[in-house]
Amino acid sequence: MREIILINITGEDRPGLTAAITGVLAAGGAQILDIGQAVIHNTLSFGILVELPDNSDSNVLKDVLFCGYELDQQVRFTPISEQDYQVWVAGQGKPRHLVTLLTRKVTAEQLCRVSTITAAHNLNIDHIDRLSGRIPLGTAPENSKGCIEFSVRGDANISALKAEFLKVGAELGVDIAFQQDSIYRRNRRLAVFDMDSTLIEAEVIDELAKAAGVGDQVSAITERAMRGEIDFKESFKERLALLKGLSESVLEEIADNLPLTEGAENLFDELKKLGYRTAILSGGFSYFANKLQQKLGIDYVYANELQIVDGKLTGVAIEPIVDAQRKADLLKDLALKENISLEQTIAVGDGANDLPMLGIAGLGVAFRAKPLVKQSAKQAISTLGLDGILYLLGYRDREAQEQPIN
Repeated sequence: MREIILINITGEDRPGLTAAITGVLAAGGAQILDIGQAVIHNTLSFGILVELPDNSDSNVLKDVLFCGYELDQQVRFTPISEQDYQVWVAGQGKPRHLVTLLTRKVTAEQLCRVSTITAAHNLNIDHIDRLSGRIPLGTAPENSKGCIEFSVRGDANISALKAEFLKVGAELGVDIAFQQDSIYRRNRRLAVFDMDSTLIEAEVIDELAKAAGVGDQVSAITERAMRGEIDFKESFKERLALLKGLSESVLEEIADNLPLTEGAENLFDELKKLGYRTAILSGGFSYFANKLQQKLGIDYVYANELQIVDGKLTGVAIEPIVDAQRKADLLKDLALKENISLEQTIAVGDGANDLPMLGIAGLGVAFRAKPLVKQSAKQAISTLGLDGILYLLGYRDREAQEQPIN
């Protein structure tokens, strides 16, 4: 009678262990039904689900036990009934998702809260991986990054689950992303970004307003627009009119002092290595977006062009205005130009006028956004810098150190 056996092997990791164990199983004619391995701090956890044929050598399990003993490993056998195996096989058709915890420093409380929520929603955790690099003991650096990824399986009320993750994330000061585990996850090819308060830690129009002496007035209108309380195009024209008469020379001075957002340079370096095309789709101004394009090596720029006459701003922009709908339309156009599907695109922004493009992108990320935008976007990152987006692509920090083989 055939047997289905789960073999668990634990001990100090060492080269050749897998070859030795599978060699013994091969001699006994075993079929591999499932296999998994993890190593944590040089300690191995190795599992193999095997089917032993009716005519198998009855000593095969004894040989596995002896092989484990020689390699200083603990070996445990668990018989699996055919009924339990068939139930397990049937489970593979359930939806699979990824839960990604983003934090400055991973704590047991964070993992407990995330796993408690997944269990409450009947999601089974299949794998847990650390995507962030190793952190030395002691005080973590100010810009340290921690990322744990859970691979989960099962049916759940997605909107209710995301709402709980958003609530817990706010309580703990972390981000918890939830996305479908699909073939597109590591096969996206175009990333587009808002500029102000996304690629740079400033709102350019506010900086221009300060120079023009109308800072408070413009900031108040900007805040209302970012919260979605007034239409972007209306607010844009209202703010821009207040800048009438500002000298063109002020633009260069402001451009030279705009602070890049944490992680921006690292993100673009890695995206370029991976072959991504990148774009700025901004309701801000092309003068500043073009400067960023040169600094970060961005492929496309679409932003608003200021009208300048006799060296002074006229208080109007040259049509068409890049508003919320135009951003979404531009994303579609760029995807078509690059001959990719929208599922292969990433869109990142912080304001209500970014929501349409975030909604149609394969991966839409609200970055350090207002509450309304965070609740409406597919994903949100507020804890880490821009390069935290790489974790949502399945990127591991160690991959930054890997060099291609020539």
